[in-house]
Amino acid sequence: MDCSTIQFKYADQFSEQDLEQVIRLFRAAAFWAQDRSAEDMATAIAHSYPVVTAWDGDLMIGFTRATSDGVFRATIWDVVIDPNYQGSGLGRKMVETLVSHPHMSRVERVYLMTTYQQGFYQRIGFEENPSTTMVLYNTSPVEMLPALGQPERAAIR
Repeated sequence: MDCSTIQFKYADQFSEQDLEQVIRLFRAAAFWAQDRSAEDMATAIAHSYPVVTAWDGDLMIGFTRATSDGVFRATIWDVVIDPNYQGSGLGRKMVETLVSHPHMSRVERVYLMTTYQQGFYQRIGFEENPSTTMVLYNTSPVEMLPALGQPERAAIR
């Protein structure tokens, strides 16, 4: 497959058309995310930094996103490649582009979760880490702390 026409972009803003392409891509290639709504994806993308997309002309063929404090920890969330482009090295390039972003490049530890692709991530340099396997399933609303800066509410000191 000729990948010379593929463009990688750091996505600072997402248009409605970009969001539609993300949803199409997830439906085609992400078994774990079939029920994600466009509204929820828009929220997730808005709170992720950096976000990397791959394009073949006007077609989004790759998407990945992370969250990070820029120094100590980062988590890679979705790495999704169009099925027609899988096996061409695009996934590796997407992850490498994401972790080389200035907000990720100095981070001590980059985490990710995967169900079946451990071998793929190990080839990129990730290692299994059994010591970080805790999870909280948020099944009921959590009582919110008072908003900071509100004089009538308690302040955190």
